[in-house]
Order: sequence, then structure tokens, then C-alpha cells
Amino acid sequence: MTGASSGIGLASAKLFASFGARLSLAARSEDKLNALASEIKSAYGTETLCVKTDVSKEDDCRNLIMRTVEKFGRIDILVNNAGVSMRALFRDLDLSVIRTLMDVNFWGTVYCTKFALPYLLESRGSVVGVISIAGFAGLPGRTGYSSSKYAIRGFLDTLRIEHLYDGLHVMIFAPGFTASNVRNAALTADGSRQGETPRDEGKMMTAEECARHLARGLQKRKSEMILTPIGKLTVFMHNILPRLTDRLEFSYMAKEPGSPFHK
Repeated sequence: MTGASSGIGLASAKLFASFGARLSLAARSEDKLNALASEIKSAYGTETLCVKTDVSKEDDCRNLIMRTVEKFGRIDILVNNAGVSMRALFRDLDLSVIRTLMDVNFWGTVYCTKFALPYLLESRGSVVGVISIAGFAGLPGRTGYSSSKYAIRGFLDTLRIEHLYDGLHVMIFAPGFTASNVRNAALTADGSRQGETPRDEGKMMTAEECARHLARGLQKRKSEMILTPIGKLTVFMHNILPRLTDRLEFSYMAKEPGSPFHK
């Protein structure tokens, strides 16, 4: 599991460990991974492997998969969860921000999936891409984020069709707004970190609840999961009334504190 040191990744790691799963945990913060592994070991006695990984680097992703196979001998589930967000108007945006988001969100998913695929085909396992509602409907002020999530969805949809008769399970997992540190770490127009969330995290789905949905989706081998009522409504409306949805999205996002645009 990538992005295992915080948010949905951390909550999912703990939940999967409670089911007795052996875990390979990946993130850039080795200290946070080791602390999580220690907590899991103490609570559940589950065997874990911690691999410091920057998913934007191909060699890091190859190393993650190889070390996982060396440790456990197989891969049954790959959860591509590592991700970074942004908030800025495209007209103000340094292009390096979009490159960063594509490198982490999209290429990180592609790299890990590429190296894990032979083992997943052997185990008839599951590959998951954690995207967002922004991967179904463009999110204003998040051009790079939406672009990367759309790209992941296209990649995984195509992968599913290519392996339709190979027993490979491919799931696109799209939470709505979920309480995590992704907005705190979101990049601004110049690439610096936002530092604080513009939203009330207390009103969002918790990472723990999101992890439970993820586990159910894996158990049922679903091809797609869209979470939260507003997320499901947005995707539905985007498909049948796209122009109206554009206006509603603009109005909704413009109400964020410190929004980069206004009506």
C-alpha cells in the first residue's frame, strides 16, 4: 500500500492488519512507517514490511515491489493510494505543480502497477487506484489534481478491459471529501504547501470509514466505488446535466475560505 503513513492509507493499513493481512507499507516518511508498523505489531501481531518510497521515482516503485515479493513471496492486493493535491487557478499556476501531481498521482500508480502486475496476475489479485470525485468531474481550482485523477481512471479502466479474462480485479475507488492531511499538504500556485485546510474536516467522512468502504469493495471485487451522497450526486449530475453541474461546482467551490476565484 502506497501513501500508508497518513489519512486513508494509514486507516486502511490498520484495518487490513486487524483482518490478519500481511502488509507492505510504502511512503516517503520512514519514521512514520516504522511507528505504524510497531503499532500494528503490538495490536494485531501482523507481519509488516516498511519501504521508504517516493512513488514519483520509477526505481523506488520497482524496489517496493521487489522487496515485497522477497519478503512475502506473492502480492494479492496493490492499493495505489499515494497522492498530492493543489489549489490555484491554472492561469496563476507554475507548470511544475502539474508535473509534480502527475508524477506522484498518475505515474506513481502506473509504476507500481507495472511492476506488481505479473504477481497480481499469478494470484488473480486486486489492483486499486484511489482517485477522487475530481476524477469524474473537473474540480475548479484543482486542474492538476483533476487531470491526474482522470488519467488514473482512464489507465485502470483500460487495464481492466485488457485483463477481462485473466482473473485480475481492478477497482477505481473514489472518496468524496475525506478528513485527512491531503489539503494541508496541497500545493499552491508557486508549488509551496498550503499549510492548512480550507474546509471543516470535522464534517467530512473519516479516513476510518473510507477504509471500511475500501475493504468491502475489495471483498466484493467491485470495479468502481463512488463514496458520499454529494460525490454520487455530482457524478450522476455531471453525466446527465453537465453544464448545470459546472455552475453548481463553481458556486460550491467558490465558497471555500480563501478561494482563488469568486462568482
